[in-house]
Amino acid sequence: MSAGGGVSGALKDEFSLMTEAWDIVERHYVDRAAVEPKKMIYGAIGGMVDALGDTGHSAFLTPKMVEEQRNFQKNKLQGIGAEVRMKSGHVVIAAPLDNSPALRAGLRPGDIILKVNGENVSGSSLSQTVERIRGAPGTQVTLTIMSPLTGNTKDVTLVRQAIKLNNVTWLRMPDTAIGHVRISGFSQDAAEHLRKVLDAVKAEGLGGIILDLRNNPGGILDEVVRASSQFLTGGNVLLEKNAQGRVIPIPAIKGGVLPNLPMVVLVNEGTASAAEIMAGALKDAHRATLVGETTFGTGTVLKQFSLSDGSALLIAIEEWLTPDGQTIWHKGITPDILVSLPPDVIPAFPSSERGMTLADVRSSGDAQLLRALESLVSGPGGKK
Repeated sequence: MSAGGGVSGALKDEFSLMTEAWDIVERHYVDRAAVEPKKMIYGAIGGMVDALGDTGHSAFLTPKMVEEQRNFQKNKLQGIGAEVRMKSGHVVIAAPLDNSPALRAGLRPGDIILKVNGENVSGSSLSQTVERIRGAPGTQVTLTIMSPLTGNTKDVTLVRQAIKLNNVTWLRMPDTAIGHVRISGFSQDAAEHLRKVLDAVKAEGLGGIILDLRNNPGGILDEVVRASSQFLTGGNVLLEKNAQGRVIPIPAIKGGVLPNLPMVVLVNEGTASAAEIMAGALKDAHRATLVGETTFGTGTVLKQFSLSDGSALLIAIEEWLTPDGQTIWHKGITPDILVSLPPDVIPAFPSSERGMTLADVRSSGDAQLLRALESLVSGPGGKK
């Protein structure tokens, strides 16, 4: 780019290729109804951002996607309730949200979306696929899903709905002195909600907590810094590295509610972005044992650049590192104890555990939760 923001002479030939391709499609493509200029422009912009290689993070957002992101930060959503991202050239489920049609239907992080209402989306951009999935509450959408583990495909029909997001939920696990604390996202006020929950945990005198970050797609950086600080006595929550290689430490905030209580953190492939920051901070500080599966691997700081029609570019301007300087981007956070969840098991969260007995929890099949519970119950203070 030139100093004034225009196209430099060296790039004019490259841009002429786009004009050539546009003219050929506009003149010769046989399905004339499909030649929609706005759709083509959005596809071109989306492809340009995808070519940067920041899979699952930097993205082009249509005006509707901008509104949806704003609503997520305000805890208001409608649709199937799943965070979707690009990975290895496919649109995949990054995280089914709590209390959503996607979670109830058994969609899992890593599931590949092949078709939407019978229409093949292989090769489509993220924005194009999201537009097809989105719809009004009460309407249906059918996704053809392929499991990356088995290669099996299935059709899943979901009814879209308005989704109320609760950032933080918790309960005392039955017949134990262990609290199960669930953070489903780091949208607005998540850290304050967490502080109130931890005050309640502290008041009950529990002997440990399971911090559940599974299927947490991330959120606002300031929220995760404040939330992580509730468990730390000092040090850094993360490091930020800019394009010039300068590294800036982001320290923990003093005054955390539970800096010493024994804890295990649950993670999986749906643990992404800001949730990976928390997992990395607690792991590097030797504050908690991580149990589950390697996280998604989104490790860049995004800045939103608005475009003239209400669409936007989310572009990585800095990279997140763990306090020990470990790269998250494309690698994820590897847990201390690797435990996979059986393909037919949906994670057990506090919202689904209410009214259960300890025997019910043990029969849930949630091997990750049970491994965390075993670790804490057998430790000091864990027994009832």
